[in-house]
Amino acid sequence: MPLDMIIGTQWGDEGKGHITDLLAAQADIIARFSGGDNAGHTITIAGEVFKLHLIPSGVIHPGVTCLIGSGVVVNPAVMLREMTELKQRGVDVSPQRLKISRKAHLITPAHIALDKAKEKELGAGAIGTTQRGIGPAYTDKVARSGLRAGLLDKPEELAEAIYAHINEKNRVLTELYGEEPLDATAVSADYANYAQQLAPHLVECSLMLDEALQNGRSVLAEGAQGTLLDIDHGTYPFVTSSAPTAGGALTGLGVGPKNVGRIIGVAKAFSSRVGSGPFTTELDGELAMRLRGTGANPWDEYGTTTGRPRRVGWLDLNILHHARRVNSLTEFVVTKLDILSGIAEIPVCVAYDLHGQRINYLPSSLEEVAQCQPIYETLPGWDEDIMQVRQLADLPANARRYVEFIVEQTAVPVSHISVGPGREQFIPVTNL
Repeated sequence: MPLDMIIGTQWGDEGKGHITDLLAAQADIIARFSGGDNAGHTITIAGEVFKLHLIPSGVIHPGVTCLIGSGVVVNPAVMLREMTELKQRGVDVSPQRLKISRKAHLITPAHIALDKAKEKELGAGAIGTTQRGIGPAYTDKVARSGLRAGLLDKPEELAEAIYAHINEKNRVLTELYGEEPLDATAVSADYANYAQQLAPHLVECSLMLDEALQNGRSVLAEGAQGTLLDIDHGTYPFVTSSAPTAGGALTGLGVGPKNVGRIIGVAKAFSSRVGSGPFTTELDGELAMRLRGTGANPWDEYGTTTGRPRRVGWLDLNILHHARRVNSLTEFVVTKLDILSGIAEIPVCVAYDLHGQRINYLPSSLEEVAQCQPIYETLPGWDEDIMQVRQLADLPANARRYVEFIVEQTAVPVSHISVGPGREQFIPVTNL
């Protein structure tokens, strides 16, 4: 069986956890390959809401094995808190079905403190990180001074490494940022406790997946964030510190490209982002409120991890073209089509005007992206509430036309449309 991937095509928050939960029913293993608890995946099942930040979304399906891959950075405190919350709701998170790569890197309180201090220093120019320590943990990884999860089954080595790590970071916190130092002894004791609980979950990630694929088991790679937050292919520097693209899935899990089957790009029916950086189709005022919602339900545009209101705007096809190229997408899943109900006319950005020239790509220069003006094609909207629709033929004609337009413009088929937060609120698409 192949390795299928679920990839965010915009700035994250596209609904990847939603479709992962749906497709997990046909998978043997769900594997997270990048990011950390800066991700936020919300799943609604029979009205019950699950908010996950680190554990793969497929954990709600009994019998599915869940894996935290080598490309992920793990905060043990967050991991254990999520595990406790899931256990209290009857979800099995035993070592038999929830596993952590020995090569994943650990996040510490020092990483979190440095993240906050850096954002504070940047002031108005802050990146807009979740301040969960993700960037500093990846910085240590690339600098070859990180702490791998494999240390969790070596308590003495872990305690010594954590103690030295905290003392080293304290010098930066106090001397560079003027912040209070952390208690290295207390943090070491905390991590010794985490190690006792998490060590049984450790596995050799690449070996486990290779054996699974060789034996015909199906693996679903769950992405975090989105293509425009990729460290190489996103709107740098307003990006995350990892590779949430198809290439990142391969390196983050330790598998080769010959194993790849479907590469599923999740695209919201409009656009949103959290944090700073250019946003060509951004809206404000009443229309922005219309797309964002009030925050009263989990389907509204407020960050699962941060609770921050998301910036919102019209769909941008240049971004979807970019995601198609970078990831070799085999299909799109279009989410939140229901949010557009009741809007009489829906603009879609089909190109940019850059200094009087029409372009059909996302420039690599952040300055040029900021100078791009959207060129819109306006599609007719629909008034009907579509949240109860389960068949493509039952969608209003203009709603179908909206999805058809995406297929025509990108030359990528759409396999599913979501019309609400529930597991059952997906429309399968076979003839667009």
